[in-house]
Amino acid sequence: MAGISFKMAATRRVPQFIWYLTNELIPIRNNESVVWIVIERLVVRMDLEKQKSAPVYEALERFRKQRVVPFDVPGHKRGRGNPELVTLLGEKCVSLDVNSMKPLDNLCHPVSVILDAEKLAAEAFRAAHAYFMVGGTTSAVQSMVLTACKAGDKIILPRNVHRSVINALVLCGAEPVYVNPEVDNHIGIALGMELSKVQEAIEKYPDAKAILVNNPTYYGICSDLRSIVKLAHEHNMMVLVDEAHGTHLYFNENLPVSAMEAGADMAAVSMHKSGGSLTQSSLLLLGENVNTRYVEQIINLTQTTSASYLLLSSLDISRRNLALRGRESFEKVKNMAEYARSEINSIGGYYAYGKELVNGSSIFDYDVTKLSVYTRDIGLTGIEVYDLLRDEYDIQIEFGDIGNILAYISIGDRMQDIERLVGALEDIKRLYSKPTSKLHNAEYIAPIVAATPQKAFYAAKELVPIRETAGRICGEFVMCYPPGIPILAPGEMITEEIIDYTLYAKEKGCSMQGPEDGSLEKLNVLK
Repeated sequence: MAGISFKMAATRRVPQFIWYLTNELIPIRNNESVVWIVIERLVVRMDLEKQKSAPVYEALERFRKQRVVPFDVPGHKRGRGNPELVTLLGEKCVSLDVNSMKPLDNLCHPVSVILDAEKLAAEAFRAAHAYFMVGGTTSAVQSMVLTACKAGDKIILPRNVHRSVINALVLCGAEPVYVNPEVDNHIGIALGMELSKVQEAIEKYPDAKAILVNNPTYYGICSDLRSIVKLAHEHNMMVLVDEAHGTHLYFNENLPVSAMEAGADMAAVSMHKSGGSLTQSSLLLLGENVNTRYVEQIINLTQTTSASYLLLSSLDISRRNLALRGRESFEKVKNMAEYARSEINSIGGYYAYGKELVNGSSIFDYDVTKLSVYTRDIGLTGIEVYDLLRDEYDIQIEFGDIGNILAYISIGDRMQDIERLVGALEDIKRLYSKPTSKLHNAEYIAPIVAATPQKAFYAAKELVPIRETAGRICGEFVMCYPPGIPILAPGEMITEEIIDYTLYAKEKGCSMQGPEDGSLEKLNVLK
């Protein structure tokens, strides 16, 4: 048939496909029968009708109307035992904070409404299977790694991963093979995974079980995901995608490719970031060739047996919202971010970067919804601008690091908020700018790996003054949070450069997390 095939109808995003049909293909007249187009429209409309359902939310609403007397947990008994909680959250909210029961299903082994909701999520995200995760994307990321790897297995990954990835290596005993990313010398951020370096790692470690990719990164950098998947599958390796910052990629064709569309085996998706669900709620998506029963066993190793129905229903409702309105919502987000980028760059001194960074290799694509801004050319670190925005202008952005800030723009933002941010940045430049300094510009320092994360984490350690640790092997994490990318991870060699960077970040006000010594005067090193 001409135009759109059934295969495309099955694989493309439902909202996008509907938009395409209604805006571009009415009517189609050629030598093929228009009947095929009508049939396809009906198929898509049926899919859209299914997406209007929210099984968990609807079951909760039915339950609320029944006025069931609770002799189960939680102990606040619909808020009656904790009136201050009701005052804070509202009567309806606490009345829906309930335990698993037959009418509401059970996340550990869903058979009814939760299962139905997960199937709808899989269809909306074009995955073979989807799982609701209530331990944040951390639990989804760790489930991916624990599924793919066991003790002694190798996994290929960039070092600028979230702490959850390395925590998973501590838990399972897998060995990291780092593909160290390039660093942009001007803005100081780590870039994507280059295909040639992935190829080298595969050739050197052909027994590796999986490749993990950050896509997009916190800063919006995207790797050549399709090619990495193709290469990995040719060598019988799984591809795991930390897609914490990529929920929106599934719902707008003008954005970089999503993990499932690229053919990845598993993806961890933070619905609570750009998707609009409650904090701590996420999705784990699976491709066609993953053993679902084994994944479910892995999930249940670490996920709570007391799942919050507030989180579950928020995932359900947010999936419905994105399936029905995602394309137009993220088109608006994209346009707001592009407008903000243009306005900030017109101030001078700041650099709000975007698609111009794309080079086809280390930056294969760029997620333009990310408003990442380099600040060092006005003499201020990102964390200093972050603090000024919050303390002086009542604007809370996502994070500031040594060289950059990130303002997270999503479906709940308004143009007047963008204008307020731009005005505040202009004011900060006028009032607080200082002579520029290039000291410690990079947010990523390539590590020297001396031991596996698990071996170092559980090894005998001693606390040593940080200035005396150069040349020693670190036994704990050191990181600025957010973004939560470790400066040091267990098993890595401590260098003078890392010590200087760590103390500089602390001095500038970064939230330093991980070490046993919260003052960061000492570090745990292997004996």
